[in-house]
Amino acid sequence: MKTILNIKVDKAEKEKAQQIAAEMGLPLSTIVNVHLREFIRTREFSVFLDPVIKPEIEKKLLKRSRQYHENRKTAYRFESTAQARKILLSK
Repeated sequence: MKTILNIKVDKAEKEKAQQIAAEMGLPLSTIVNVHLREFIRTREFSVFLDPVIKPEIEKKLLKRSRQYHENRKTAYRFESTAQARKILLSK
């Protein structure tokens, strides 16, 4: 027997989750059901706190890395993370 589960979630998060599920060819309800079954089976709930780098920042980091490896003598040298962030976010 099926039942309805009503939960409140952030609208933008729901839409993004639906988009990703659709890209996988699945309805969001399938994703939720799989996670519920796994929770029941293992009696565990996992949260991963690994940061994800935004694609535009990753591109800039890769560009700076290539510049560094091409000419190490003129590569950027940072005195602080604030200085590195300022240079990475500029240009």
